[in-house]
Amino acid sequence: MASKKREVVSSGNELAALAARDAGCKFFGGYPITPSSEVMHEMSDLMPEVGGVCIQMEDEIAGVAAAIGAGMAGVRTMTATSGPGISLKAENLGLAQMAEVPLVVVNVMRGGPSTGLPTRVSQGDVRQAKNPSHGDYRSITLCAGNLEECYTEVVRAFNLADRFMQPVFVLTDETIGHMHGKAMLPTEEEVKAGIVPRKTFDGAPEDYRPYECAPDQPAVLNPMFKGYRYHFTGLHHDAKGFPTEEIETCRKLIQRLEDKVMMHADEIELNEEFMLDDMTGEKGEILIIAYGSVSLAAKEAIRHLRAQGIKAGLFRPITLWPSPATSIKKYTDMIKNVLCVELNIRQYTEEVERVSQRLDIEGLYKVNGRAISPYEIVNKVKEVF
Repeated sequence: MASKKREVVSSGNELAALAARDAGCKFFGGYPITPSSEVMHEMSDLMPEVGGVCIQMEDEIAGVAAAIGAGMAGVRTMTATSGPGISLKAENLGLAQMAEVPLVVVNVMRGGPSTGLPTRVSQGDVRQAKNPSHGDYRSITLCAGNLEECYTEVVRAFNLADRFMQPVFVLTDETIGHMHGKAMLPTEEEVKAGIVPRKTFDGAPEDYRPYECAPDQPAVLNPMFKGYRYHFTGLHHDAKGFPTEEIETCRKLIQRLEDKVMMHADEIELNEEFMLDDMTGEKGEILIIAYGSVSLAAKEAIRHLRAQGIKAGLFRPITLWPSPATSIKKYTDMIKNVLCVELNIRQYTEEVERVSQRLDIEGLYKVNGRAISPYEIVNKVKEVF
């Protein structure tokens, strides 16, 4: 029996906030920044409805610090911002990676570097999302490609944050954040049924070792104020969280931050394959790789191309990091003509080239704050293939 759906008319930013509430979020800490401010505005209405708290802090740094504190206390927590805000939050995001505190970060992308184009669209934060802070760890970054995914990917981000005990990023952008339209959403009951609470330790307090876990598993952090004592630090730390420089302990800790994600990448990867079912590797076939709001234009372009007898299809990574390397290589090995379409200059194209080991990948890029139209994609295909 097919699951029931809710039909709503809303914007991407509002849907991200609704998803947080439905996924059990009880705290939002943030600071207004275009084009993400509506997420916080909506959370200020939604959090009191469920006994949660939305607080506007004095700046982006304090916003993420408060959100991390809520995560330490055991509640599902979120912040939202845009690229410049991520830059300010970077140090605290590194703390959350090292201390293994779950957190959802919604980044509604705009133009950059620096202040850039505050009210215009961009996908300029893709590289930043891979390494939002310094050090060795693996980022988990999801990318919504339509209004429904502004909801479903935020829900998924909360579950992944609790599963892997670290920040999880959801990229949207100005276009999709401010887009207003109909979306078909899972019911609240379906979302709540899919929530898996983060693991906790229920043994004797003297036996509790939050960072003593299998080499490919995250820490088990009991909520604060529940009778279990341990230490939070950004320093390399031992099984109880206290700073250490013991060589093997430090090595195992940092290797685990990598392995807990990369050894379970199959749990994180999610892609869309649009009109690729009939691709056979014949001469003349065209693979378009696009993500986020750009994929909407790519789909329309593919319909136009096929109507003109040009066989084209779309591979869309929904999980950007860790990258879906096996899937990318499958299609770039099979299909000779590949076009990457991005609202930046080659930020994901470089990953496609790395994975495919190909230097003949064509690109269509735009960095003037305006969206890429389907006709621009059609014209580019005809120009280069």
